[in-house]
Amino acid sequence: MRDNIVTRRAVLAGAGAAVTATAIGLSTVEADAAVPKVTTAAATSTTKTGKAAPGAGAAKTLVLYDTTGDYGWLGEVYATQTANLASHFGTWTAAPVSGYRAGDLNAYTAVIYLGSTYDEPLPAAFLTDVTTTTKSVTWVYNNIWQLAKQDGFAAKYGFTSGLFDFAQVGEVTYKGRSLTRGSENNSGIMNLTISDAAKVTTVATATRADGTTFPWAVTSGNLTYVGEIPFSYVTHDDRYLVFADLLFTVLGSTAGERHRALVRIEDVGPDSDPDELRAIADYLSSVKVPFSVAVYPRYRDPKGAQNDGKAQDYTLLKKPKVIAALKYMQSKGGTLLMHGYTHQYGSVANPYDGVSANDFEFFTAHVDDADRVVYDGPVDGDSVAWATSRMLASGALFVAAGLGSPKIFEFPHYAASPADYQAVHALFGKRYDRGLYFPGVLTGAKYDYTRQFGQFFPYTVRDVYGSVVVPENVGNVEPTAYNTHPVRLPSDIIASAERNLVVRDGVASCFYHSYLGTDYLKELVTGLTKVGYTFVSADSMLNG
Repeated sequence: MRDNIVTRRAVLAGAGAAVTATAIGLSTVEADAAVPKVTTAAATSTTKTGKAAPGAGAAKTLVLYDTTGDYGWLGEVYATQTANLASHFGTWTAAPVSGYRAGDLNAYTAVIYLGSTYDEPLPAAFLTDVTTTTKSVTWVYNNIWQLAKQDGFAAKYGFTSGLFDFAQVGEVTYKGRSLTRGSENNSGIMNLTISDAAKVTTVATATRADGTTFPWAVTSGNLTYVGEIPFSYVTHDDRYLVFADLLFTVLGSTAGERHRALVRIEDVGPDSDPDELRAIADYLSSVKVPFSVAVYPRYRDPKGAQNDGKAQDYTLLKKPKVIAALKYMQSKGGTLLMHGYTHQYGSVANPYDGVSANDFEFFTAHVDDADRVVYDGPVDGDSVAWATSRMLASGALFVAAGLGSPKIFEFPHYAASPADYQAVHALFGKRYDRGLYFPGVLTGAKYDYTRQFGQFFPYTVRDVYGSVVVPENVGNVEPTAYNTHPVRLPSDIIASAERNLVVRDGVASCFYHSYLGTDYLKELVTGLTKVGYTFVSADSMLNG
């Protein structure tokens, strides 16, 4: 069964279930003394600041979010994801909008307000400051009507709030490309009333099922308005990419067009076929494509699921031909990264059969009656010390095998607890994956594991756990459908990559399993190159 996009998709799909109260996106947090804190009431324990990703600009972004009502927790979820993206452009501070005081935004170069709660009581000082500031303001979704009631708003910006449009919208057009929007997303999009078209620029357009259109996002002067939350029901091809690209403009980036591709060879362990590894290395080297290799150094099958009921447990040191193949991959431009220790947990099915590369290592999960992978929570005994011990044991095997100590970590199945992320940050400071995040990360409250959410990135970020994250954003080749997810072929990944071209300095980053041979890989590399991507190494992404 091996590690594949099916379990990754459980995180990604969770990013869509937000409106029904299950899961959603991602984030970035760590203090930076260079970033002014929000003053007075906003400077509470719920105010968090974050450092910039490598190569970021000088933006200082204030992210404000809602907290009231039955779904007040969603405000933190959306702020987490926004902060993650904002780290690509500079430092950030996130705080509840309820604590805003007059002049707070003056310490920042831009403010982003996330209106997740209908009729959230917005401070008068915030509404006044937004309408009078010359700094960049991005307003997302709800409560634009409160701003539009301010004296002179319509005359200044040329539009007012309209009504929510609940028509089925499956497409958002941006930069001439069609991006998808989940059919299950019925939360509505604000349909604005434009009174002075000369002042308003429509930057993205929503298309209804009947073919009619209306603005999805507009700009007027220093104000950008997005008609819905862009983080709910997200896929690889989603209108989320519009928001990710708009940040280049609203946060003052001077980045030009650049489109980089990355490929990671996934789930390589002591049980891997050395000939398959060498064939992969030979092909990628022949076309001058740098690549990463995600390695777990200990193979376990405690139930004998793959060995006629006889348990197996061995390390790379018992497989000299695999070690030699990994060294060969290094010589051909491959960079080894640590993909856990055993890529499974204990002697239990988590969620499949306990076998390395099939199961989760740092988080628990099960398969429900609808054949969906459901994330349950941290493993028994989870702690920073426990996670650290596994990473150190893994690193010791890399070194003993003569492979050197990996500098980048990837969580198996992209799932872990905050304690595990803390361990990775302390030992590595760099990851190459998608993250799993929880309400409580920004606010300091108790983590809510029932509402975990994932997020992929189209560029390098520094996430809320403090680590720099090399992105993986377009998935993997999966010829077999299971866990309710369809087949995904190179053509599907290439199509996603084409949509990702709307991000002016973005990536198409994928992973690939060596047991698939080289035919799919050749199709993938050729296709990504043809549509305009240049392959780079993971290390190069750590520079921005």
